[in-house]
Amino acid sequence: MVIWKLDRLGRNLKDLIHIIYDLLDRDIALVSLQDPIDTTTPYGKLVFNIFASLSEFERDVIKARTLAGLTSARARGRLGGRPKGLSKEAIAKSYTAENLYRAGKLSINEICAELSISRGTLYAYLRHRNVDVSPKNKKQEAHT
Repeated sequence: MVIWKLDRLGRNLKDLIHIIYDLLDRDIALVSLQDPIDTTTPYGKLVFNIFASLSEFERDVIKARTLAGLTSARARGRLGGRPKGLSKEAIAKSYTAENLYRAGKLSINEICAELSISRGTLYAYLRHRNVDVSPKNKKQEAHT
């Protein structure tokens, strides 16, 4: 089996070791393009275990730094994630979606195709515009 890099193969050292030994039990050799690993030799197995440990350590360090950064940002009053609400482009599309929906000339699928959005996004836009999208008011669904 050829992989790009060892740390892409498993989430932690335990997973990596389990996967590697499962491959070895099936007589499947492992070759990493970025790491000098050949699991068919004792030296290769040693190198695998060293790299696996280093990969897990690196992931743990990244996780700790990320959590520390988030904690620091929160302490300074900064919030993560994207802003709540719709973007300017999405607000414009929500107006168009509402107008097309209320006009009743296009089916739900046709409105989605016209606006290049999914059904879920269409309904989110309509709810944002306070349009009643309950089943009894979805007479357009019959066209879809």
